[in-house]
Amino acid sequence: MIGIEVFSGPGGMSLGAKSAGINVKIAVEKDYYAAQTYSKNHKETTVVIDDITNIKEFVFDRGKEQVVLFGGPPCQGYSSSNQKNKSKENPKNWLFKEFIRCSKLIMPDWIVIENVKGLLNLDKGFFLNEIFKDLNELGYTVNYKVLNSVDYGVPQKRERIFIVASLNGIAFDFPSNKLESYITVGDALTDLPILNNGQISDKLEYNSKSESNYSKLMRCNADKVKNNYVSKNSDLIIDRYTHIPQGGNWKNIPNELMSNYKDHSRCHGGIYRRLSNDSPSVVIGNYRKNMLIHPTQNRGLSVREAARLQSFPDNFEFLGPINQQQQQVGDAVPPLLAKAIFDKLMEYKNI
Repeated sequence: MIGIEVFSGPGGMSLGAKSAGINVKIAVEKDYYAAQTYSKNHKETTVVIDDITNIKEFVFDRGKEQVVLFGGPPCQGYSSSNQKNKSKENPKNWLFKEFIRCSKLIMPDWIVIENVKGLLNLDKGFFLNEIFKDLNELGYTVNYKVLNSVDYGVPQKRERIFIVASLNGIAFDFPSNKLESYITVGDALTDLPILNNGQISDKLEYNSKSESNYSKLMRCNADKVKNNYVSKNSDLIIDRYTHIPQGGNWKNIPNELMSNYKDHSRCHGGIYRRLSNDSPSVVIGNYRKNMLIHPTQNRGLSVREAARLQSFPDNFEFLGPINQQQQQVGDAVPPLLAKAIFDKLMEYKNI
């Protein structure tokens, strides 16, 4: 099966597709640094660095193989954390139309769209219904489901909607959860090096004294850890961190350390959250802005630690300035979740 990804970001969804045996031939991403990361890690894929609105054709040899078009149109307007842009007036909420336009250009056998759960209820389901209507008009049979990445071997609670459409009249049956227990933050980070606030280290040795089955899976025979980049926080921020236990958040910080907030009692519950070793992570989104805290060290997460919590293997290298790497990791589709979708899709390839 041939794959084409649009709105690719650094390539988490493509990594899942390739792990399932799909030959991803083309990826489209307009962000320079995300595209560079994609190109670095997917050398056999042609990466087009351009705005999707400028793409007028997709040139590739499809032969007799089935084709899947996939991707996640930018979701800021659909996010439950973005209350200002949840309306029909926000042009970013209409980028799914570009996905539909690409579908018309290619007419793939399969379409897979990933997005935030908020798409379900935005404008009382208007945008979700528009996607269904547009795909139905093109002749596709559409199914959707909200999946939680933690159910598919990712050490993170991250709910996302997946829309899967078939040009051949197939009602896609989503993969079921077969896990007996969840992967925890401790499982994910156990063998990674101890770091300091603001540390920037390209390659470091593993902590070989502590391993889990998950960490062994993520190593992929890498000999050293890359992307050990931690944002530099002020002494005040670090002081706040010291008061927060595993699983705690800003509510554990003494009032006198929060005096710069106009009303700190109204802080979002996800701010200053220290992860717990014994549980899966909360959503790895903009983890620098939200100031997610390492479970045992008084600092923010490194790029590699966040990547582990997203199920990116250690041989996947992120490029660009640290803030760009953090954004790439936070926005990406967890590769193991994507793999579960594409593994199921491959079961239909001979139908």
